[in-house]
Amino acid sequence: MFVQEAIFEKFLPQLGVLFAEMAPFLLLGFLLAGIIHVWIPNRLYIPKIAKPNLKSVVWAALFGVPLPICSCGVIPTAIALRREGASKGASVSFLISTPATGLDSILATYSLLGGPFALLRPIAAFATAIFGGVLTNFATRKEKEIPIALAQAQECKTEKTKTFAQKMAETAKYGFVEMVGNVSKWLCIGLVLGALIAAFVPNDFFLVLREHSLLCMLAVLLLAMPMYTCATGSIPLALALVAKGITPGAALVLLMAGPATSIASMLVVGKNFGRRALVAYLVSIAFGAMAFGFIVDTFFMDLFLGNMIPQGSAEFSGHHLGLVNYIGAVLLLALMIFSKWRGKFMKHGDCCHRSQKGCDCEMQMVKFYRVEGMRCNHCKMSVENALKNLNGVESVAVDLSKKSVAVKGKIDEAVLKSAIEKAGFEFAGEMK
Repeated sequence: MFVQEAIFEKFLPQLGVLFAEMAPFLLLGFLLAGIIHVWIPNRLYIPKIAKPNLKSVVWAALFGVPLPICSCGVIPTAIALRREGASKGASVSFLISTPATGLDSILATYSLLGGPFALLRPIAAFATAIFGGVLTNFATRKEKEIPIALAQAQECKTEKTKTFAQKMAETAKYGFVEMVGNVSKWLCIGLVLGALIAAFVPNDFFLVLREHSLLCMLAVLLLAMPMYTCATGSIPLALALVAKGITPGAALVLLMAGPATSIASMLVVGKNFGRRALVAYLVSIAFGAMAFGFIVDTFFMDLFLGNMIPQGSAEFSGHHLGLVNYIGAVLLLALMIFSKWRGKFMKHGDCCHRSQKGCDCEMQMVKFYRVEGMRCNHCKMSVENALKNLNGVESVAVDLSKKSVAVKGKIDEAVLKSAIEKAGFEFAGEMK
């Protein structure tokens, strides 16, 4: 009985308010993400990030900050940039700035953590990315760089011109389907953890840690760096932890170090960029997060605390919620459900997977290949884009749950393997 009352009287109201607070800002962020993805071609900035100098690092950080790519999706993107001609420093700068923040997470940060956090978060990500890129260039200064001719060759590729209507449709699909599907899992995890902490952890549980700011930040750093956390999903978790006693600086450490790195990204950076670049990558993230956290706790703690919504207090239930929040919550929930289950509503022939019995594709030249490293919708799109324009390929479909790629058409397996590896993934052969 006690558990039932706690769930319905504490946990669910906290969860609902957190979700409704974030929903309108997330929807706006998803729209902006679609606009950036469709209307700003990524090859526009390759020549600007090719040289191992400060200018390239700054450009890479600038390009990375607004992009709404998660910490697993950014890995193949950064590897692809590197193989197209970007310097190691610029690639690491992009690798740090991109997952740490994005337009969607900036708006979501403002909705729960207030203006100061929303302003400082991209600034901290930008500065840390520049530091990481410069440090990487210095650490790898004796290593051979990829010639810019490769990037120029990639730029020479012609792309089909799309109509305005096609671009608008692609904008909506990427923003409200692909992006929603990409963050839904981790957003839900963050919301549930945040609501659990808010509902059941005593308000003064971590209060003693505010007297030991550096220790608090260090503990959060050691926990956050190896974990995979989404830039958006970590926001309600940070809010709940601050409400229970950790410092705003430690919350900033969580928001910076969690999305910017993980065990997976460490392994991939070490393999593709080298050990020196890996050390520079980790040192820069740790130093940047701790430095900005220290500044917040030392000089601006009251300002940051005063601008956060009063979670855990009596007035939190329904705090500042209006019609826009409720409509946004309903729309976002509907989009999350659709992105999760859309595969079930696809017509036979649209997916080309063996689970689709009776599909027309079963009669065609369809082969299934296993590809390791695909974790999100951005990974899915990267693989599909890498394969769909190859000679002999009629259609491509990725199944993230099975880590499989269905390819319809006649194509040499070696060519397929090369394209997948250039996109930053591991080709594991044909599935029998």
